[in-house]
Amino acid sequence: MAIRKPPFGDTAIRPAALSEAEIGAHTPMMQQYLRIKQQHPDTLLFYRMGDFYELFFDDAEKAARLLDITLTTRGQSGGKPIRMAGVPFHAVEQYLARLVKLGESVVIAEQVGEPGANKGPMERAVSRIVTPGTLTDAALLDDRRDSLLLAASLHRGVLGLAWLNLANGDFRLMQCPSDALQAQFERLRPAEVLVPDGLALPLLDTLAPALRRLADWQFDAETGTRLLTTHFGTRDLAGFGVEDLPVALGAAAALYDYAQATQRQTLSHVTGLVVERESEYLRLDAATRRNLELTETLRGESSPTLLSLLDTCVTSMGSRWLRHALHHPLRERAEPAARHAAVAELVGTVEGEMSEHTGAAPGGFALGGRDGRIAFAVRSALRGVADVDRITARIALRSARPRDLSALRESLLRLPELAAALAPCRAPLLAEIVGALAIAPEPLALLQQAIAAEPAAMVRDGGVIAPGFDTELDELRGIQTNCGEFLMALETRERERSGIPGLKVEFNKVHGFYIEVSRANADKVPDDYRRRQTLKNAERYITPELKAFEDKALSANERALAREKTLYDQVLEVLAAHIPALQRIARALALLDGLAALAEAALRYGYVQPRFLETPGLTITGGRHPVVERQVESFIRNDARLAATRRMLMITGPNMGGKSTFMRQVALICLLAHVGSFVPADAVELGPLDAIFTRIGASDDLASGRSTFMVEMTEAAAILHGATERSLVLMDEIGRGTSTFDGLALAFAIARHLLEKSRALTLFATHYFELTRLNADYPECANVHLDAVEHGHRIVFLHALEEGPASQSYGIEVAALAGIPAAVIRDAKRRLRALENREIDAGPQADLFAALPEPEDAPLSHPVLSALADIDPDALSPREALERLYALKRLAGDRNT
Repeated sequence: MAIRKPPFGDTAIRPAALSEAEIGAHTPMMQQYLRIKQQHPDTLLFYRMGDFYELFFDDAEKAARLLDITLTTRGQSGGKPIRMAGVPFHAVEQYLARLVKLGESVVIAEQVGEPGANKGPMERAVSRIVTPGTLTDAALLDDRRDSLLLAASLHRGVLGLAWLNLANGDFRLMQCPSDALQAQFERLRPAEVLVPDGLALPLLDTLAPALRRLADWQFDAETGTRLLTTHFGTRDLAGFGVEDLPVALGAAAALYDYAQATQRQTLSHVTGLVVERESEYLRLDAATRRNLELTETLRGESSPTLLSLLDTCVTSMGSRWLRHALHHPLRERAEPAARHAAVAELVGTVEGEMSEHTGAAPGGFALGGRDGRIAFAVRSALRGVADVDRITARIALRSARPRDLSALRESLLRLPELAAALAPCRAPLLAEIVGALAIAPEPLALLQQAIAAEPAAMVRDGGVIAPGFDTELDELRGIQTNCGEFLMALETRERERSGIPGLKVEFNKVHGFYIEVSRANADKVPDDYRRRQTLKNAERYITPELKAFEDKALSANERALAREKTLYDQVLEVLAAHIPALQRIARALALLDGLAALAEAALRYGYVQPRFLETPGLTITGGRHPVVERQVESFIRNDARLAATRRMLMITGPNMGGKSTFMRQVALICLLAHVGSFVPADAVELGPLDAIFTRIGASDDLASGRSTFMVEMTEAAAILHGATERSLVLMDEIGRGTSTFDGLALAFAIARHLLEKSRALTLFATHYFELTRLNADYPECANVHLDAVEHGHRIVFLHALEEGPASQSYGIEVAALAGIPAAVIRDAKRRLRALENREIDAGPQADLFAALPEPEDAPLSHPVLSALADIDPDALSPREALERLYALKRLAGDRNT
């Protein structure tokens, strides 16, 4: 829909800049609007007017542009035109969702007064504030992704972060070096970010989808301590372990105050505060998360990724848990090992089984000693479970709707079935889940007694409270129920009394109850009939008896709706006392669903349980890339072994030979093991890991003004500074973005640093065959290659990893496969043969890996140079200049003989 933009010129009104006297010059309705708008100057104001939410002035112009709705005018106020746009109230959620996705915030001002109660306009007040990071409404949230509000503060190189998932009450803090900003944002993916107004970090504008700057004084650690101790009802925060996190506490102050202001009430479902330490998780920088395509492809798509492969979760809670787990592989291995044991019981792995299974049974459940019965039973029971996590938060915020409560009731009814399915299990983690699913009988009993089997969507529609729960409500409903019988009886009596057989007694919302008589019979109506409405072919009347019933019936309906609202609020109040128990159940359900999805992957794809070892290194037998193997008809399995005596694999081979896939699959197998998943291999043994670094592929970073080579070197620098002997490093084609000798020299120096200084477990893929000679000086650097063979005029990629360096790179053959014209290919082959012959004829070359000789001192003087220095060209005649030139030539000739 095109935007119609009137020519307002300089007469436009800027609400934020108006004084009280200037506001007073407007109409009463606009005065009310302007005062609310001044309290929320940076937010779109949806102002309820009848069946529409209206926006005015700059808000109208902005909304028209973003929502593609009509921009028009609504008369004048204060002598100036009013720009206006609006959306229907019944469709407001879809417009809010669109605005939130664009990073906008919205204030909803509802009509709160009664029509005609005051002489002035109907009173309006802010009922909701909707921002990208404070969403709790199911219609606005992505049900399979967390929506986080994050606050960031910086002090002397220390970055303080606080983030809150308002949709479930999860509140966390951490401090880290300032250079970790991008990695943390990539990990958390906040929906909205709060920062001090004075904070200048160029990355913020590109990393934060919705950035809001607040006054610097709001990021105060003492204020944070005071707010949080008051909220949690504690004397101090010692029990939360935050005493040494002043910068994070300052961020928490701003975040808590902002979140509470948007919800317009206390955050009773925020029941704890968790401190995260960088040391809890495997370190994954932003480049690694992108390169491994955990939840998003390199093209920004959601599939095919590791998450899209593994996420067969039945509930949205489980999907969110799985997404979080993939981005937070645990460094300490006790928890992943506990998850392995739980997955093993869910899949029915027999003790001692490792890798016999390769196929899958019909329906996705595997053969080979795995029956999958427990996983099947768990997933079947979970299919009736709603999003208990977010429903609980809405109960705490008193925004839960009737169908939220009916969904919660059905979910709680599933808990005994889930506990029974897990009864045979001995894994400690599954036993903990069974214990967490227990709940006192009162909440479920209340929901069963109070909430109708199929309640209306909104309380205002009625039909939410179950019959028999409240005597007063049942009596009021009885009046409404008997209404039909009374009207039928009245119609029969009035037909007999009036002698009009076509007389009808009916009701509509505009005119209430009435008796309708055709025009032809209007002269037969009794004297006590009072005309209510005249139609073209009929007259409508009211009688004293019908009027008395109307008053009683309509009063009963209003009183019934009011009573339902009161009872519903009481139900929410009782349920709010059980928030901690409901949150515990939600966490257990999410974990169980996530583990069941991992079990499904193990069954369907033949994954095995990894073993953790204390010795450094890794051994992968028959490893596969979990995503790539699902995209191709047949996938070649490969082994990988790294140890203290074999710290680097120097990988050579042709383009498209599978080097990058092999490296990524090793990283993904390690990551999945630390998530707690079974892994795509025949057998896996892993030593301790603290980080996974990748330098794979690169492109220009136009937003930051960085070239491809600069991006490559920046990522390499991060690895060289951060990698330790417990890190896994993936280096792919380092140095290719510059000249051959520069790139080769850099690749050599980087590889040597990783071997000598970092001592990291490294997979180093390269086309610089000179690097394969590193093995002579560093035995812990092993040469391997991805095999390929020539068949006729074609190249066949075997994708099998073999010991030793590759014999050639097959670059021209790959170019031919890509469709480069035959003439160009022939020319390239001729040029290659010429270059190879030139290299052979050139004699011995300098050894890149030998110690470089010290440069010889240049001679201090030369006779020709000395003679030239003595000449004054301006003092010579042409003849003298010619004579001097001959003399210099003779001198140069004597010098060279």
